[in-house]
Amino acid sequence: MVADDTLNPLMELQRKRRTVRPTGPPDGGYGWFIVLSTFLVFGLTFGVIKSFGVFFVEIHHYFATTVTASSWITSIAVATLHFGAPIGSALSAYFSHRCVVIVGGLLSSIGMVAGSRAQDLMQLYITVGFLTGFGYALTWTPTVTMLGWYFEKRRPVANALASTGECILTFILTPSFQFLVDQFSWRGAMLILGALQLNLCLCGALLRPLDREVPAKELAANGKDLELETLSQTYTRKISANRPSPEQNSELLKTKIIRYVDYTLIANGRFMVYSMFGVFAALGFFAPSLFLVPYARSKGVEEYQAASLMSISSALDLSGRLIFGWVANLRLVKTIHQLFVSVILLAVILLLCPLAATFTHLALFSASYGLVFGATVAIHITVLAEVVGVEKLGSALGFFMLIRSSGGLLGPPLAGIFIDEMNDYGVGFLMAGVALIVSALFLLLLHQMNKKGQHKRKDSAMENESRKVDI
Repeated sequence: MVADDTLNPLMELQRKRRTVRPTGPPDGGYGWFIVLSTFLVFGLTFGVIKSFGVFFVEIHHYFATTVTASSWITSIAVATLHFGAPIGSALSAYFSHRCVVIVGGLLSSIGMVAGSRAQDLMQLYITVGFLTGFGYALTWTPTVTMLGWYFEKRRPVANALASTGECILTFILTPSFQFLVDQFSWRGAMLILGALQLNLCLCGALLRPLDREVPAKELAANGKDLELETLSQTYTRKISANRPSPEQNSELLKTKIIRYVDYTLIANGRFMVYSMFGVFAALGFFAPSLFLVPYARSKGVEEYQAASLMSISSALDLSGRLIFGWVANLRLVKTIHQLFVSVILLAVILLLCPLAATFTHLALFSASYGLVFGATVAIHITVLAEVVGVEKLGSALGFFMLIRSSGGLLGPPLAGIFIDEMNDYGVGFLMAGVALIVSALFLLLLHQMNKKGQHKRKDSAMENESRKVDI
């Protein structure tokens, strides 16, 4: 047996650290600067990816390659963003969110600048695809995680406002990229884009740590809890001297690992079902934005009109995020129900896209697609927080992005294969629509699991009440 006074200093330090941390996020105040930072991060990551269709056309013609080969640039960037998300989450827990985002901004800029000097597609895969994509992972995940910490009651609105950065910057960047390409070629435009990406470092500088009440298991192995970790190790050694079992050491190691990467989420059935929704949704999310401009050009639409389609889509995307983020905040319907309806509508719109043959038709498609897409992305992170709880949002977001990376990686090239075979960009939209219908089926499954869990909790509560009455 170990004397109680052996553990008293450790327990006392844990108690003190817990009591100085306020309960609950502020839901405002400096949190609005976190919203601003996340707004810019969304725009300079996903906004740039959605605007990359302008570069896609130029690179496709410059290197005289297939649609499939050219689409791998965006695909690798998207997949690396998703695949690197757990790394960004773990590094921000070990160092700091601010430090990791600043490094990510530098990597994103370096990748674009190096890509402007690429001599073949393989170099573009490495620079713009991998290096810039990994930089995006280091900026996006920590910023969105911190936004979840700063807001609770207003979280749907905060997420919606922050995500509008993707819409507004896509609206601005798409025609701007077309102008820069016309003036300086795609290489000069990409060099300027590399300089623009340095603003991600400023986004990182805005991130101010928030004191949160952290469960005892999270206190160990935190950079700011070095004193506690040292004391914990000291008393662990004392315990080990009196207790031959290695259980205490293994528990400490497990605590450290979970603090950075909560692998226990893999055993969470509801989380894994929602992650499968993410995989098939990613198959359908990224292909349309990449192929909309080339599709319009193939229909004879003038290049600036074709580029303006992404601006139209982004403007309605902005409206969708704000309107439906506000609706979600009212709690009139369950967010998972709202997400299911928006995903089905988005799939239908994509399946109808190949019927559009004129600029007017394509503008109508772009507006419809943007509005419903905005309604979808405004709440999908909110649903994730409801599935795992905000205390696990950081690790869950990283794992969710990692699992979803397969969809982001395969989506554009898979659509490109169909396009090359059929010689029709419209086929890519059909593939995206089918993928979204499949993703909606996983939302239905998650809904049934939620209902089953609610019934179990209700039955358990009734049983406990019955026991109290008997007593």
